[in-house]
Amino acid sequence: MIEEILIEIQNKQSFDFEETFDIYKKCSQLIITNETSAQKIIVNILEDKGKFEPSLNNVLTDLIEAVGFYPYLAKENLQLDSTDSLIRQVYHYSDNLDKYLHEDQKHLLSLLNSNKNVVVSAPTSFGKSLLIEEFVASNKFKNLIIIQPTLALLDETRRKLRKYDENYKIIVRTSQEPSLEKGNIYLFTAERVNEYKGFPNIEFIIIDEFYKLSSQRDDERADSLNNAFHYILKTFNSKFYLLGPNIDNISEGFVEKYNAIFYKTKSSLVDVKTIDIYSEHKEKFNRPIKFKEYKEEILFNLLLSNKQNQSIIYCSSPRRVRYLSSKFCEFLINKIEDTLIEDLDIIEWITENISKDWSLIKLLQNKIGIHDGALQKHITSSVIDYFNNGNLNYLFCTTTIIEGVNTSAKNIIFFDKTKGHNTLIDYFDYSNIKGRAGRLMIHYTGTIFNFNPVPPNEQVIIDIPFFEQNPISDEVLINLEEAEIKDTRSEQYNRIKQIPQNEKEVIKKNGVQVNGQRNIIETIREDIVSDYNLITWTTTPSYEQLKYCLNLGWKFLMKKGESKSLGIGKLVHKTFNYGLHQNLRRLINSDIQNIIECVEYYNLHKNNDSNDLVKYKMSLGKRYRTKNELEIMEEVIMTNFQIQKHWFQYKIPKWLSVINSIQEFVCNEKGLRAGNYNYYTNLIENEFLRENLAILSEFGIPSSAIRKLEKLIPSSMQQDEIIKSIRENKLYENSSFIEYERNKLRET
Repeated sequence: MIEEILIEIQNKQSFDFEETFDIYKKCSQLIITNETSAQKIIVNILEDKGKFEPSLNNVLTDLIEAVGFYPYLAKENLQLDSTDSLIRQVYHYSDNLDKYLHEDQKHLLSLLNSNKNVVVSAPTSFGKSLLIEEFVASNKFKNLIIIQPTLALLDETRRKLRKYDENYKIIVRTSQEPSLEKGNIYLFTAERVNEYKGFPNIEFIIIDEFYKLSSQRDDERADSLNNAFHYILKTFNSKFYLLGPNIDNISEGFVEKYNAIFYKTKSSLVDVKTIDIYSEHKEKFNRPIKFKEYKEEILFNLLLSNKQNQSIIYCSSPRRVRYLSSKFCEFLINKIEDTLIEDLDIIEWITENISKDWSLIKLLQNKIGIHDGALQKHITSSVIDYFNNGNLNYLFCTTTIIEGVNTSAKNIIFFDKTKGHNTLIDYFDYSNIKGRAGRLMIHYTGTIFNFNPVPPNEQVIIDIPFFEQNPISDEVLINLEEAEIKDTRSEQYNRIKQIPQNEKEVIKKNGVQVNGQRNIIETIREDIVSDYNLITWTTTPSYEQLKYCLNLGWKFLMKKGESKSLGIGKLVHKTFNYGLHQNLRRLINSDIQNIIECVEYYNLHKNNDSNDLVKYKMSLGKRYRTKNELEIMEEVIMTNFQIQKHWFQYKIPKWLSVINSIQEFVCNEKGLRAGNYNYYTNLIENEFLRENLAILSEFGIPSSAIRKLEKLIPSSMQQDEIIKSIRENKLYENSSFIEYERNKLRET
């Protein structure tokens, strides 16, 4: 019956009084027997409200109120007429946020306001994160930590919460001190929680996308998240709120131990329709090499036919994002004669700081955006802003669509079936991708177009390793006290117990591979005399010193299964050159010039490979010999962005920090003067920005603008005063800034 009603609503042009009353009556009966289905029908009625008899709006109002969708009463300007209904409506009003909560949100809020901790599983369009703002606005807790998996999500949360800066200091970097006068909100990744030393009494901790605690979901940061959560609970006994989508249960016994409740709801204010593209074309879609262009043409025509609504296209990797978006752009240009060129402020910035020929310019001008883990933070935040504001119609994404940012579109295209090259999208990931269809309070319905079979539906039970301990990694186990260990007779625990206490303290503090750190300790102990100068450098390393350290990281700190495609030789070379150039554009231009020279060399000396340098030139020249200069530039830009994001801003600073602590430990043990890598580590991680201004990069301000601020802000100014100075002195009005930089500074 439900599907028949939905099809009728979709296909029929209008409903007279009797037909409207009949559908409303069936919906009323469903509220008693199957409320989730009733909600779905009501949402679809609201999507096509103009088709229904308006004289029965009072009945529709009662139906909406009966399923607790109070935000939609305000949105549709529908008035309740009974005193009881008005009292219930007022009850669902949030004085803190000046908006209505729907019934499930209100229930969840009541749980959070009780003495219980709450673990919630709800659809993407439920509005789970709205309750984070509710708690901040209520001033109920003085010190809060919000852990999110990506810096992009944290920046989005910071922008939502900055209006509460009179009551809270928002802390985004580990170098910031807490305020003593007002409350503190820590917006941190798990790694930053583990690094931070000066927490005040933390009363409330929120973990967004908490499924990342699981050891089963192949997330390399699960250990850090477990250690961060465990540390906060053990140290402060904080109240917690864990939120995530499409989860069926968590580790048995966890809710009992931590006075928690697991709350699962399917309540959603947006209905997602599914359209199966795959079945009609599966004979060709199942042969992706032979019919690659065929599948792409189906996609491009679908996007063009739905151009009146925004679409997000899921792709398996950054390379696929670049390829498909560029190909679609050419398709659009050929199909539409009078293309309206979108004039966005970032285009001038790209021209000045990357290249006037970078393909992203043409994409943006044709209302196409890209979003993946490789782009710089300010670019991704700008692309999402443009998309959310309607400046872009299409967004080609990787798994960042699931966890990297909060955005939605009327249409979601499930185009690639893997994450990366080989890992199949499972039902959990598919559900999260599907959940991005339809934007809450903008669309009543969304659509997912499946270009692949829907993965088999499997129960998702999230294990919490520090509690369940089956399995548990060495990196989490080493941080537990003996009283917390469930199996003290295990070989794993006894192996860790035998590590000398002084070594254990160093290893625990660093929070990465236990065996890898032990191997580094032994290697440095063996090499400290013969290679003392390679190990104990300070300030800036020579090429050989950097090579020694990065080789240790490459050999001992890479996780099993982690890609080594870059190669340690290239990594050392790129990192050292980055230190020399201290600027990504110079690094990009240097790489392009080097490749062009190697191609020319290869064409002149095809049979000469007499030494390693010549072999390197020949190999590089052979690889790029068929590409033109623009194609070389595109690949170099993408590669350098990926290296900057993954290696320069994450992996290498972590490796150097770990190795620095170990060399210091060994030197103290041997009575030798230790080195200090901190200066160089901070420079690499922060794009060589001046220390007190580096905080601005957390706010999505491009490094080009931050470098210009070096002339306007003294180096002695404390980082917490910098935003205030920019605002009060209107520094963004300085003529040295281009419009994009000026707008970014204004936003902050």
